[in-house]
Amino acid sequence: MTILSENIRLLRGKKQYSQEQLADELIITRARLSKYEEGIREPPLEILKRISHYFHISIDILISVNLSRTSLDSLMEMADNRILLPIMVDSQGKDFIEIVPHKAKAGYLNGYGDPEYIENLQQMNLPFITNGKHRAFPIEGDSMPPHKDGSFIVGRYVENIGDIKDGKSYVILSKTEGIVYKRVFRKNKKENTLVMFSDNPVYKPFELKANHILEVWEYVCSFCTKEYEPDDLNYESIRDMFRQIRMDIAELRP
Repeated sequence: MTILSENIRLLRGKKQYSQEQLADELIITRARLSKYEEGIREPPLEILKRISHYFHISIDILISVNLSRTSLDSLMEMADNRILLPIMVDSQGKDFIEIVPHKAKAGYLNGYGDPEYIENLQQMNLPFITNGKHRAFPIEGDSMPPHKDGSFIVGRYVENIGDIKDGKSYVILSKTEGIVYKRVFRKNKKENTLVMFSDNPVYKPFELKANHILEVWEYVCSFCTKEYEPDDLNYESIRDMFRQIRMDIAELRP
């Protein structure tokens, strides 16, 4: 049996449905569902989408995460994208804040929906942060001053992309850009496009389509890992200034 077949059987059992009942809900035959559950046949994409939508679980989790190893009650549903967010709590049910370290940042894009990956992240508890699910993300570069390279942004999970507020800063996980921390504005609600702005004007804004966004975390607080130094003219900042000057000069040329 495959992970997918085991997950289908598990989810059907959670609803206490017979194969006939679930097959009717998915608009397929009982014999067909039976083959999926036994691992004899893999469902085509269209049926896989029906299963995903019916149970409100993303396809990547269905086919890659063994749901029997985690509590379905400890997963949070994101309304529009139908993603289940693994969350960790202590023995009193209080929210753990998982810390995504710099070395694990690249792997987060693949592991964000895997309860085992999230469970292995370092954790902390901040008593002054309440209401919601929180996670800490590392930031790189100098695009969002005064936050320096190596700082961590603690974000509160945003369940619905429609709840994003213009001008607020967010940590956003997307299929195209990975993890970014930017100030967000809506370009056009009908187009469902968000524009990412840096507080450092050296960096130009860029756009993200809503359907490319996997997770959204609203800024709550931050932790600096380096002492603040005013007018810090390091190599990178000087290089960025000269780059911007060259671009400005090129735009002025006829």
